[in-house]
Amino acid sequence: MKKIIKFLFVLPILLVCNLANAASYRAALVADMDSGRVLYSENANVPNYPASLTKIMTLYLTFNALEHGRLHLDDYLIVSKSAAAAEPMKLGLPAGSKIKVEDAIKAVAVHSANDVARVLAENLKGGKEGNFASLMTQVATEIGLSNTNFENSSGLPDDDHLSTARDIALLAVAVYKHFPQYWKYFGIKSWNYNGQTYTNGNRLLTSYEGCDGMKTGFTNKSKYSLVATAKRDGHHLIAVVLGADNKDIRASVATSLLNRGFKMLENGTAPIMVNTPVADAAPTPAPAKTTNTKLSSGASGVQFGAFSSYDAATHQVKNVEQSLGVTPVIERASGGLYRVRLNNISETQAQNLRNSATAAGIDSYVFH
Repeated sequence: MKKIIKFLFVLPILLVCNLANAASYRAALVADMDSGRVLYSENANVPNYPASLTKIMTLYLTFNALEHGRLHLDDYLIVSKSAAAAEPMKLGLPAGSKIKVEDAIKAVAVHSANDVARVLAENLKGGKEGNFASLMTQVATEIGLSNTNFENSSGLPDDDHLSTARDIALLAVAVYKHFPQYWKYFGIKSWNYNGQTYTNGNRLLTSYEGCDGMKTGFTNKSKYSLVATAKRDGHHLIAVVLGADNKDIRASVATSLLNRGFKMLENGTAPIMVNTPVADAAPTPAPAKTTNTKLSSGASGVQFGAFSSYDAATHQVKNVEQSLGVTPVIERASGGLYRVRLNNISETQAQNLRNSATAAGIDSYVFH
């Protein structure tokens, strides 16, 4: 498993009126995906049922397996009896059949197929979804999700299966930053498989300018939830809505959040946080400065984030230089992103730099 550190959201302390009628949804958040800065939040640390937003973590672990060669997009996965029996949203694959990994990713990202989420879980972790759920929770903790527990790969109802708007946002940003080459799957509007067309439930993909993702969710307990992301004017924002009363409300609240976020960035408005306990806010560590770091050659490296604009990547290079005493390079990645990386160093050196980056509040992970 890739060594990952926390991506810290900056949560200032201000109090204002709610974005909309509090009875229409349970929690909401909008943040800058490049900087991690929360612009507006309501009840962002209050536990909720994440429903199918859970599948973001299932896909995160799938992407991790692809990155490390444990899976390939053209591999085939076997459908078990347990997976075939998953309800209610499903692709309807019979037990004993096979599905290609890339089709499985699309089935989960676009159609939110519970049977295929279980197929991925069982194939990635020894045939048992429970083992995969434990891994999900473990990795959630590693990337900074402080109030999340997973009991299954799909988000099917379970009283102990919980997360928060803040944690869901952190998870989404981790996918965006750690696996930018796979981000495209969250922006697919429709997908054809076995003669049937499946339409993405995220309405903003077709109704909101610049929307490029990400995932919907619903159970009777969770109500309607949505993670929506959008790019405009060099900024990439993420909105999270949990517990909306219906699909219309979750779409309209997400739209309002994104509009508000872009306007706040344009006007330089101070961030706003409503009903989020101060003790649960992520701290901003003091910079840990090192200078004249000597690097030894090797087959490892450290990535210090992926950014939607070259200017943001350049700012991160300067941040790394000032805080860690090393100079990473900017590399083009798929999806129009710019990765900030330090390549060809020893694994020990990479791990040491990752630890220093953690102390400096810089998002990073070691790759090989």
